[in-house]
Amino acid sequence: MLNHASFNLSRWFAAVGLVSIASISAVSGWQLSGFLTERMLQQEGRLTQQFIDSIVRVEKAGGYFASGRSEPASELREFFAHVSDLPDVLRANLYARDRTIIWSSDPALIARQFSDNLELEHALGGELVVHGGVSGKLEHEDLNPRHLYFVEIYAPVRDESQGGVIGVVELYRSPQALFEAINTGRRAIWIGAALAGVFLYVALFWMVRRADDLIRMQRERLVQSETLAVVGEMGSAVAHGIRNPLASIRSSAELALDSEPPHWREAARDIVAEVDRLESWVRGLLSYSQPLAGRLEPIQVGPLVQVSLQSFERELERRGIRASARVGDTLPTVTADPLILGQVFNSLIANAVEAIEHDGRIAVIVQRDRERWLRVSIHDSGPGMSRAQLANAFKPFHTTKAKGIGVGLPLAKRIVERCGGSIALASEQGSGTTVEVLLPAAAWPPGTLTAAGAGDGPMRMAP
Repeated sequence: MLNHASFNLSRWFAAVGLVSIASISAVSGWQLSGFLTERMLQQEGRLTQQFIDSIVRVEKAGGYFASGRSEPASELREFFAHVSDLPDVLRANLYARDRTIIWSSDPALIARQFSDNLELEHALGGELVVHGGVSGKLEHEDLNPRHLYFVEIYAPVRDESQGGVIGVVELYRSPQALFEAINTGRRAIWIGAALAGVFLYVALFWMVRRADDLIRMQRERLVQSETLAVVGEMGSAVAHGIRNPLASIRSSAELALDSEPPHWREAARDIVAEVDRLESWVRGLLSYSQPLAGRLEPIQVGPLVQVSLQSFERELERRGIRASARVGDTLPTVTADPLILGQVFNSLIANAVEAIEHDGRIAVIVQRDRERWLRVSIHDSGPGMSRAQLANAFKPFHTTKAKGIGVGLPLAKRIVERCGGSIALASEQGSGTTVEVLLPAAAWPPGTLTAAGAGDGPMRMAP
């Protein structure tokens, strides 16, 4: 079986999930940012290509590229002026088919060639080449140092008659509006990726946390079921192996009570008391291990609580404990087995009585609660419980009593939950303990619900 103490699913996912989702968000943001930048640069290049094509067509500049002359004809000066006057142009170069710069906005570059220019090769092959760049290549020399980042465009020039590439226009541009749009888009992408990552992490962590809690609950139930199986076998063995000898011992002790020597009678009383204690342990073990099957029917909880409280009347008088019961009028019924539910109240009242040595008080309140629930509160003025005791109160076989076996509260919890309700403890050391049992109402008497469907009815004291 997996050791849950050494493997915490929520803690494991908090670390591994955070690293994984953060990595996925970062990679996604990086890829989307690159895709956005590439698409916007390509769009800028296509617009530039269309503009250059229209200039070549209008100015009849194709023949100049084909001639390879170093000086432009006078009728083509208008074409070069249009190219160099494009918005945000840092430099314009015109390449012939032999890869020689036949004109440039920087006269020092005219008639030069630059080897290993892959972008130029692709452009001469008819491909529009657009990319963002920084100063670094040989042909970037003497660019304005204020523009460290620019767009480099290689636009092929085609022959109108044959359609072949006759030259290339190379432009270095620094379109600030485009860069601002790209940066804005990239910021939006990174913010979106971060928010999506946070949302995904929180959603998955919530689901993993719920799964971890469910696993923990199932594990506790599995341990409890295994415990019950052991208790069932042990209870059966105890019932068959001890109850008959206990009955014989008790009968013999009762006979000894009629004998003359006083010390015999005192010993017999001790025997009877101890036999009764052992018998109660056996009954508790058998009750906790057996299925909680019973006859379900609508019952009134108020009279059931009063009967349970009256059954402790002699013990209350012996300890000097004052007990009171307040039962609301027009209370709803609950669906339960009266004998099994009565066992719950007997166990809770017995705990309250045992918590008080003498001269204390017990208050029982039965009232309707909001959202169609019935609430039974049992408060005692005993010494109270520590936080550690509260945390372990409903664990099987955990007890602080010298003569207890720790099945009373777990059994009460099982019965109440089987009825669809809940049970809770509230206690502080020195301030007593309060047990609250919530049971779902089966039916309300006619005319007892308020407009909100809740409220306390009038109280009556138990006789």
